[in-house]
Amino acid sequence: MLRRSRFVSHHMAESLDPNATVAAALHDLATLQTVLQRRRAYTQAATAVLGLAERLTARADGTLAPIANVGASAARVILEVLADGVSPTVERAIAAYGRQAAIARARELRVGFLSRAVANEVLAIAGAELRACYQGDLQMHSTWSDGRDSVRAMAAACLARGYRYAAMTDHAAALPVAHGLSVERRRAQGEEIARLNQELDGTFQVLAGVEANIGAGGDLDVAACERQTLALVVAAPHSGLRDAHTQTSRMLEAVAGDGVHILGHPRGRKYGVRPGVSADWPRVFATAARHGVAIEIDGDPSRQDIDGSLATQAVAAGCLFALDSDAHSVDELWYADMAMAHARLAEIPADRIVNCWPLDRLRAWLAARARGRPE
Repeated sequence: MLRRSRFVSHHMAESLDPNATVAAALHDLATLQTVLQRRRAYTQAATAVLGLAERLTARADGTLAPIANVGASAARVILEVLADGVSPTVERAIAAYGRQAAIARARELRVGFLSRAVANEVLAIAGAELRACYQGDLQMHSTWSDGRDSVRAMAAACLARGYRYAAMTDHAAALPVAHGLSVERRRAQGEEIARLNQELDGTFQVLAGVEANIGAGGDLDVAACERQTLALVVAAPHSGLRDAHTQTSRMLEAVAGDGVHILGHPRGRKYGVRPGVSADWPRVFATAARHGVAIEIDGDPSRQDIDGSLATQAVAAGCLFALDSDAHSVDELWYADMAMAHARLAEIPADRIVNCWPLDRLRAWLAARARGRPE
């Protein structure tokens, strides 16, 4: 287990993360496969390892306890990494295929990600205060867009986790691939949420929100007048995420827009797939702080965006933060724990985390931002 008096650095957490090291090796091996079935098998094994609640260890006899979706060949790679820190099997395969450059690029796209096991260890060391004050998750999706569970089911699961509130932030219309909501459908969802809140009678509050797409010029796919009718607006990039050129102006325009509460998964990065938006992040964070816009730490294991390392720059800029799951089903609500782990690594004060605010304070901030003013 990670050991330190209070906090561990993000770099230290990564370097002491055998599950992440193993998963990276399995992803390398998957990349080399020419048979789709074998590629999928190694990818599934890597995903399984990243999602383990505890770190990998070999048994006394040098074998590995059974892990779902991890077959014999993947288990051999795991044992090699646990013994030596690298897998000779994987390194030989990379050399044999002549894919060193491609693998090196893919490895760069896995930097800054934690396994679930190490995230749990970070929270075990320094997360008790944050877990205790965490009031609600402010980004999630339902069957109204690309989620797999109803608003009611998501609310019930949040209540079971001890939350006092949650925001339903289904996608807006500019993302047809995510079944984004038209104005009419979003209003119909709002009516459903209002009825549910009546039933809940103050025991829990669902906030009617939206995840708006940030266009190439920083414009949003939810008009300013429509944003005024919503409790919460998450603005997030979903396109132009592989462009190596700086997109600072795009992000500045988004955080300066009236009615924007949270800059969601700011980079839009994906584990092993893309680095996401390149920008002058200190400048973006300073602008967000000036406008009272919260910077999101998206806990989806494939996103972890922003991570603890970049979050330290946002802390220095004086930003508020939102720690969210970006869950698309009740089974994914635990992703908020990943966000909390990055927050602890960045040593974000609890008072600057909007999810830790009681509902009346949260509503005051939401109302102020809806009028284009900081809290």
